[in-house]
Amino acid sequence: MHHQRVAEAAETPESPDREPPKAVFRVPGTALLAVAVLALCVSPVAWSVPGLQALYLIPIGLAVWIVRTRTTATAEGITVRTVSGRRELPWSDMKGLALTERSGVHAVLTDDTTVALPAVRTRHLPVLSLVSGGRLADPSGVTDEQNTED
Repeated sequence: MHHQRVAEAAETPESPDREPPKAVFRVPGTALLAVAVLALCVSPVAWSVPGLQALYLIPIGLAVWIVRTRTTATAEGITVRTVSGRRELPWSDMKGLALTERSGVHAVLTDDTTVALPAVRTRHLPVLSLVSGGRLADPSGVTDEQNTED
């Protein structure tokens, strides 16, 4: 019985203990296994000829890209983090989203420029809609179905 009351209190939006919604989209960490295999495969060639140790820069670069690149969506906006930097995109600066042929998603800003959202795919649109608090519409209609059931 005590557990039920705790769950009910956590569901209320005005609960001070409740964290604001947040979604992080990134390349799965298991991709680092493929990078390790690549480094292993490069080893015989890299050590057979002097100077070819530079081939290790390829798996190192891939590992840095996997670990660093991500898109984080919060109630305030979207943060795009790449290997070379970070960019904050408040919801108020966004006009909408654009979809690519390969199921990628780009943010369209109010000045009509686009910013790629790394690791975000079309299947993630309902999550972005929920985190944005309705500022971005869900074209799939998944969140509309949940709202009508309430």
